[in-house]
Amino acid sequence: MQRLIEGSEAIADAAVAAGCRFFAGYPMTPFTELLEHLARKLPEVGGTCINAESELEAVGMAWGAAATGARSATGSTGQGLALMQESFSEMTLAGLPLVIFNMSRGQADYFQSTRGGGHGDYRHIVLAPMDVPEATELTQLAFHLADRWRNPVLVYGDYLLAHTYESVEIEPIDYGTLPAKDWAVDGSAGGSGKSRLVSSLGMSKDPKRSVDPESLWKDVAKRHREIEATEVRVECGFTEDAELVVVAFGTAAKFVRYVVRQMREQGVPVGYVRPISLWPFPYSALAEAAERATRVAVFEINAGQMIDDVRLSVLGRAPVVAIGGISTDASGFGVGRLLDTEIIRERIESALKGQEVPV
Repeated sequence: MQRLIEGSEAIADAAVAAGCRFFAGYPMTPFTELLEHLARKLPEVGGTCINAESELEAVGMAWGAAATGARSATGSTGQGLALMQESFSEMTLAGLPLVIFNMSRGQADYFQSTRGGGHGDYRHIVLAPMDVPEATELTQLAFHLADRWRNPVLVYGDYLLAHTYESVEIEPIDYGTLPAKDWAVDGSAGGSGKSRLVSSLGMSKDPKRSVDPESLWKDVAKRHREIEATEVRVECGFTEDAELVVVAFGTAAKFVRYVVRQMREQGVPVGYVRPISLWPFPYSALAEAAERATRVAVFEINAGQMIDDVRLSVLGRAPVVAIGGISTDASGFGVGRLLDTEIIRERIESALKGQEVPV
């Protein structure tokens, strides 16, 4: 049954439907509402939600829960996630599944989400929903992918996603079978001589096995190559004959898609590419779209971050220009004038004409 529901609550319901049973976080708007909804909903299904003393405590609690094999998650805004970066990198190298929610204050966390600030050769799968219905699907997918790959998955949301009401139906989604969690430190092997250890250095409790970080890290790198080959998600529209291809992600992409569709109805040769997975990034799809275009325009609400990945995709096939920019309200939540569809259209038209767009 469909319900008219706020984005934060819909995401919380989707996490519960996906089997999330542990969540820890520290309140920071616009993430606070997600934490509040999970604090109410998780105990109702036998789960646990902890309002931690800080983001450092929250990620440590999530680490411990994930190590037992429980479907676990944490989150914050970008500012709070900055404090968790060391743990995120260690958890990735240790092969722990975790879902991370960034209810960001705009789109300026792209570098943080796709590059991170931790250490070592680590990557997170990053999913960027454009609206509440898609967020509920990608939230459930995030838990599945985290378990499939034993790798953290980040869901990139924002203020609009958290606070917009939309009509959605949330039911558990079956994404297929998953490997057994025979690595989990759940106490079942205690006293057996086969106790388990989750480590980012390849350590083992088996005295016959020496510490071997090189082999572990090579396995992690191999896993990430496999993720890049299989988990790309992208939506393309009207790119077959577009003179200008506009690239946008997240909630901003829904505004761009609306404008491009309007312009297409009027015969304007524009198309769009919407990366749904920010990592792995849809390099091939964008390269193919750029083969036929005379220009590629990037609309993002920041000073220019995703544009680096767009340029890596295009590799000189067509000029790449920025048509977005910094745009926010007085609170800093990233909901500014650039999301006005008339302004988006003006910038797309300027890019079509080869005119410079102020960023």
